[in-house]
Amino acid sequence: MNCRRKAGAVMMLDLDVVALGDAMVSFSPKGYGRLEQARELDVSPTGAEANAAVALARLGLRVGWFSKLPEHPLSRLIVDAVRAHGVDVSRVVWAPEGRLGTLFYEKAVPPRPARVWYDRGGSAFTTLGAGEVDWGYVTSARVVLMAGTAPALSDGLKDLALRIAREAGRAGKLFALDVNYRAKLWSPVDAAEYLSTLLPLTGLLFCARRDADRVLGLRGALEAVARELSEKYGVPRVVVTMGADGSRAFADGVLYRHCPLPRVTPLDPVGAGDAFAAGFLYGYLTGGVQRGLDWGGALGALHYTLPGDFAYVNRAEVAEFLASGDPEIQR
Repeated sequence: MNCRRKAGAVMMLDLDVVALGDAMVSFSPKGYGRLEQARELDVSPTGAEANAAVALARLGLRVGWFSKLPEHPLSRLIVDAVRAHGVDVSRVVWAPEGRLGTLFYEKAVPPRPARVWYDRGGSAFTTLGAGEVDWGYVTSARVVLMAGTAPALSDGLKDLALRIAREAGRAGKLFALDVNYRAKLWSPVDAAEYLSTLLPLTGLLFCARRDADRVLGLRGALEAVARELSEKYGVPRVVVTMGADGSRAFADGVLYRHCPLPRVTPLDPVGAGDAFAAGFLYGYLTGGVQRGLDWGGALGALHYTLPGDFAYVNRAEVAEFLASGDPEIQR
């Protein structure tokens, strides 16, 4: 198979963050309907790393994102959507054939849970090899970001994620990983076994409290979980989140706290974790760990109020929220 990159800018860029991961098209019934009721579906791009890349670019950082996608109109929909927010997509690898991952998402309100069905096995991204990666591009960024969903997809991606982490470390760059566990992609046992090899190569770890419990067997207060993750796996910077109930970071031996946010009324939680990671990275790169927690919590909270996976929020709006937290109409 002869894969290629689209013609266009190929010069080395001075980037803050490069994100690597799969991307999919999400299909959802209108409103809060069920799939079996649907006669038309909303179509939108999604993917943890793409979501984070878009959020980071909207905050003003220089961001690149790449993946491997089949030549297909819906693949172009994804890439065009990511590019529209200012993300560099020049290193996307295009395969002349192959599958594009999809998911079907039913939004819901309690007591009915939201549900996701994946159809992403054997996607073009699962065949991405080391020879298709522009290593100079990857290691030119200050941060290389991946989610744990990528190595869950294939053995080849497990090997590739390890190499990316090693190459970033050798280049003196920060490899950031969001555990982002998905039970429909791999078992807790398989995930824990693999993560035991990847986490020691990780410079910054994002982990939801439920994932620390379910996958890594770590329970207790957020502070204790963050510290234990750092000490057990040798990760110098660990961020443990619990949604609107706040987050903790244990970084270079120091504990940082972010309190629960008031007045968070979730409209759609999908993508909020990716928004938190993006907000944290922005804050961390511009002011350190505490600023990272503050910006991560604020961006995640604002994303809760929006439909879809992309965080249509800008830097001024996050700063305004942090300064006042005033939910009244801005006139």
